[in-house]
Amino acid sequence: MSKKQKKVLLRIIISALLMIILHIAYGMLGEEKTGADGTVTPALIKEPVWFLLYMIPYLIIGYDILKKAVKGILNRQVFDENFLMAIATLGAIAIALVNKNGDYTEAIAVMLFYQTGELFQSYAVGKSRRNISDLMDIRPDSANIESDGELISVDPDEVEAGSIIVVRPGEKIPIDGIVTGGRSTLNTSALTGESLPREVTEGDEVLSGCINMTSLLHIKTTREFGESTASKILDMVENSSSKKSRSENFISRFARVYTPAVCIGALALAILPPLFLLITGSSPSWGSWIYRALTFLVISCPCALVISIPLSFFAGIGGASHSGILIKGSNYLEAVSKTAIVAMDKTGTMTKGVFEVEGIHNSPIDSEELLEYAAHAECYSSHPIARSIIKAYTDGMIWKSDVVTGEAFPVPDTAKGPDDVKAIDRDRVKGVEEIGGNGIIAKVDDHDIAIGNSKLMAHVNVNFEECEHCHHSGTVVHVAIDGKYSGHIVISDVIKPTAKEAVMRMHSSGVKRTVILTGDSKQVADDVASSIGVREVRSELLPADKVSAVEELLSQKGEKEVLAFVGDGINDAPVLSRADIGIAMGALGSDAAIEAADIVLMDDDPLKISKTIRIARKCMRIVYENIYFAIGIKLICLLLGAVGIANMWLAIFADVGVMVIAVLNAIRALNVKKL
Repeated sequence: MSKKQKKVLLRIIISALLMIILHIAYGMLGEEKTGADGTVTPALIKEPVWFLLYMIPYLIIGYDILKKAVKGILNRQVFDENFLMAIATLGAIAIALVNKNGDYTEAIAVMLFYQTGELFQSYAVGKSRRNISDLMDIRPDSANIESDGELISVDPDEVEAGSIIVVRPGEKIPIDGIVTGGRSTLNTSALTGESLPREVTEGDEVLSGCINMTSLLHIKTTREFGESTASKILDMVENSSSKKSRSENFISRFARVYTPAVCIGALALAILPPLFLLITGSSPSWGSWIYRALTFLVISCPCALVISIPLSFFAGIGGASHSGILIKGSNYLEAVSKTAIVAMDKTGTMTKGVFEVEGIHNSPIDSEELLEYAAHAECYSSHPIARSIIKAYTDGMIWKSDVVTGEAFPVPDTAKGPDDVKAIDRDRVKGVEEIGGNGIIAKVDDHDIAIGNSKLMAHVNVNFEECEHCHHSGTVVHVAIDGKYSGHIVISDVIKPTAKEAVMRMHSSGVKRTVILTGDSKQVADDVASSIGVREVRSELLPADKVSAVEELLSQKGEKEVLAFVGDGINDAPVLSRADIGIAMGALGSDAAIEAADIVLMDDDPLKISKTIRIARKCMRIVYENIYFAIGIKLICLLLGAVGIANMWLAIFADVGVMVIAVLNAIRALNVKKL
C-alpha cells in the first residue's frame, strides 16, 4: 500500500470512529428526554454545536472531494463523481439542518463508503500496475564497459552500437547484442513468460531484458539502447493505454452524456413533483423530494463503468504480457477476440526457421566450390535459408558425393582444426541485388551468381533441373554461375513441436479457418500444412501476392469477424499491416515485422496464438459482464430512488458497492495461466 493510500485509510478510520462516538453521544446528550411523570429534560448540547462537531469527521473524510468538485466547477468540468458526491452530501446536511434532527451521519457515511470504494479501486489498480511493472521490470539502470582492466558503469543511452559491454552474473542484459566471450545461462522469463533457462555461448544473439544467471559475458552491441528489445517492449506496454477500444470509447462518450442527463433528472425530481402537488392544491413535502433527488444523484454516479472497463482492458493486457504476449492497445485486444480466420506464414512461424543444408545435387562443379559461391552471394541476406547456406560453408564439413546418384551430402571433417574454419570474405562480393520472393543476384570473384528458386532461374533465362533425389519435402535452391546452371542445394526446415497442437487449439478457440500463406514451393507447403492440420494452403507467393491473398480472405469473412495474420519476416510486414490484426513472432521476427504488428509473441511459440485469442475473449466477457451488471443495477436503483423506496444507504450500494464488485471482476482478467 502506498503512502497516499495509507493516508486515506487513516482518514477513513479516524472519521468513522468520530462518527460513531458522536452518534452515541447525540443519543445521550442531544435529544430531549421525557420522564415518567411527563417532565421534559432539554438536550444538554444544542443543535448548532452538534452541526459543528459532525462537520469535523465530514471534512476529515470529504475535504478532498469538495476541493475537486470546486476545481471541476471552476474548470467547467462540472459533471463528475466528485460533484455528485459533494451535492448529495451537502444536500443531506442541509435537510438535517432544516429538520433539526441531528442526522448528519448519513452524509458522513456517504463520504466514508465512497472513499473506501475509491481506496479499494486505487489499491486494485495499483496491484495490477505492480504486477505488470514487476513483470516488465527489464529496463536496466546501467551498462558495464571495460576500460584499462576495470569495469565502468555508464548510462545505457551512452553506449553506441558496436561497443563491447560486460554483463556479470545476476545482471540484466542492457542492450541487444552478440556474445563475443563467455558461456552462460539466461533467464528469459521477462520477455517470454517462460521460466526455462537458455544456454548461450560465443556467436549467439542475446536480447536486452534477459538476466545473466551463471557466468560473465562479453557482448558486442548490435543496436543502441533506445532501439533494443527491452525499450521497445516497455514502449509498447506504456503506450497501450493510448489506443482505446470501441468499448472504452463508448463508455467515455456514455459518461459525458449520462452524467449531465441524470443531474438534470435529479433537479427535475426535486422541483417538478412538488410544483405539481402545489398546483393541484396538495401540500408538497419539499424536503422529501429533495432527499429523493439527492439519493438519485448518488445512485447515478457512473464510476463503476468509468473505472472497471479500462481496468479490465489494462488487466487483460497485463495478463497477456505475463505470458509473453505484447498487445499494443486495448483496441487490438478487443479486435482479436473476434478472430474467425487465422492466416499464417510458414517459415519461422509454424516451422523453426532453422534450416539445414541436406545435400547438393546435379552440380557439374565441385560441391564445396558451389557452396562457397552460394554462401558469398547470400552473405548480406538475413533470410534463414541464406544463413543456413553460410553456416554449411563455415561449419567445417566435407561434401562427399554418391558415385551412383551424384548426390553430395555433408559429413564432419574431424581432421580440421580451429584454424581451418572457413570465413566469409565480403570483399569478394559486389553488386548484390535481392529479388523479393525469388532470390539473389550477385557478383563473386567477377563471376555472376544467381541463387534462388525456379522463378529466379526463369528471370535470368537459365534452364534449371528438377530435384530427382528429394525423397521428402525440402526447399530447393538453384544456383547459376555465369549464366549456366550449376546445380541446386536442398535445404530442410523443422516443424515446431507445438505447431499441430496450436492449430487444434485455434479451432477449439472459435477460429473457423486456418490458412498457410508462404513463398515456399507447393510440395513443401502442402507437406507442412498436412502435418499440422491446416487444410488451406497458398504457396509460391511473393510479398505482394500475400497481400492479395489476405485481401481475398478479408472479402470472404463476416462483417463482425476479424482476420489475423501471423508472420515473422521482413516480407511479412506489408501483410501484417493489411490484416485486421497482425501478430508477429517477436524472438525470431524482424524489426519491420514487429513494428508493423499489433501483437507480438515474444517466444515464437504458435500455441500463443490461441492463447492470445482466449485472453482477449475472457477480457471482453468480463467487460460486458461489468457493463450489463453496472447499468442494470443502476437502472433498478434509480427507479427505486425516484419513487422514494431507495434511501441513501441503497444509493451507496448502487454506487460504491457496484464499483467494488465490478473492479473485483475486472481483476480476474489478470489470471490467464490456465487459458
